[in-house]
Amino acid sequence: MVVDDEATFRKNVHRFLAGKGFSVSSCADGQEAIKAFPGSRPDVVLVDYRLPDMDGLSLYEELSRIEPDITAILITGEGSVEIAVQAMKAGFYDYLTKPVALSELALLLEKVASHSKIRNVLGYFQRREADRSAIDQIVGNSSAIRELKQRINQFISSESGLQNATPASVLITGETGTGKELVARALHFGGNRKEQPFIEVNCAALPENLLESELFGHERGAFTDAKSRKPGLFEAADGGTLFIDEIGELDINLQAKLLKALEQKTVRRLGSNQERKVDVRILAATNQDLQERVAAGQFRADLYFRLKVLEIHIPSLMERTDDIPLLARHFMAERCLHYRRQKPEFTESALTALKSYHWPGNVRELRNIIEQLVILHADPEITPASLFSITYLGTDASAEALNGKPTLQLPSEGIDLELLEISLVRQALERCEGNITGAGKLLNLSRDTMRYRVEKYGLKDNS
Repeated sequence: MVVDDEATFRKNVHRFLAGKGFSVSSCADGQEAIKAFPGSRPDVVLVDYRLPDMDGLSLYEELSRIEPDITAILITGEGSVEIAVQAMKAGFYDYLTKPVALSELALLLEKVASHSKIRNVLGYFQRREADRSAIDQIVGNSSAIRELKQRINQFISSESGLQNATPASVLITGETGTGKELVARALHFGGNRKEQPFIEVNCAALPENLLESELFGHERGAFTDAKSRKPGLFEAADGGTLFIDEIGELDINLQAKLLKALEQKTVRRLGSNQERKVDVRILAATNQDLQERVAAGQFRADLYFRLKVLEIHIPSLMERTDDIPLLARHFMAERCLHYRRQKPEFTESALTALKSYHWPGNVRELRNIIEQLVILHADPEITPASLFSITYLGTDASAEALNGKPTLQLPSEGIDLELLEISLVRQALERCEGNITGAGKLLNLSRDTMRYRVEKYGLKDNS
């Protein structure tokens, strides 16, 4: 939409842009543009600064009430730096001075179109991420999960009244594999900051020196490999959420710097003297008992209490065994869709076997076992034999042991012994990174016997 009181200018712009494939409408003053805007919803508005009934900045303000994400370009004959600064502060995408070079206008509009595509793509992924991170993605109907969801909703509801204030930090605790990241995402994407960045970092995945650089950034030359300036994750998460996983692994020296960032809401890049203001909501997660680490002098008490303004504890899978059938079917449907496989059904005895297992890896282990079933199991039905052929679910630790070792319970449906052997040999090799001797020790086999089975089944080794 072109809004200008000069008829000749409107006509020239219309003819030129139409020849470039643009759809163009034009208005002679501000009121005409305000009336026409809701019906046409143009992608870009070219606004003359001097209009008969109002100035271009006032018109932009009126149109922004109709469409908050409006993209506007100011056209002025004044050539004033002050007007240009006012336009950019008001939210204009750019400005041009008269006489306008039409080729320059076309290049600017192509730039706008390119940015619009990028914004639409980012918006799509942001919406998809939000859909995948909603509280409904926490699967379960047990009382423990209902309480967990209620607590998450309470925290989200408490944030709804905040305007410009930063929401309270939340410490998420639970065993490995319980879904701490999923809870963190539900808190972010359910709250006021869902349109802002969600940035995550795992303290156990990076050495201390790299983690400090990742969190706080660095200037060029701050250390040997710092060949360029790099903003940290705090700056990347400005306005949004920073999820710090495995916070218990954070080095004691970095804990002091993190505490300062939380309390003063500023960060300083490595190699810089400048403090940068950041508005970041912190979600931290751990599978450790931080109180014990505080008592042992391994974790700062002041940081612990600063992080634990609010706390959410996620129950282990053994505390919610009633959810196992629901989770198993959920992961089965999800993985079958991923691998484009026909979805098999679980027998009741198979579900009983799943519920009787002790699940040291919690929900993550269950999901991985279901994925193995989808890949390796071709039958339309999942039985205990199906489970025993690819996992250790048949181990009964409470059974009377032979030679001090647990026995495997033979299911009533029978079992494919060769498949079980292949699975155990493969798992032993994976655990020992392909080392024949180490894998043999896990299975109580000699090196030669283990090598025979590896060659027999065509498995790889790193001997």
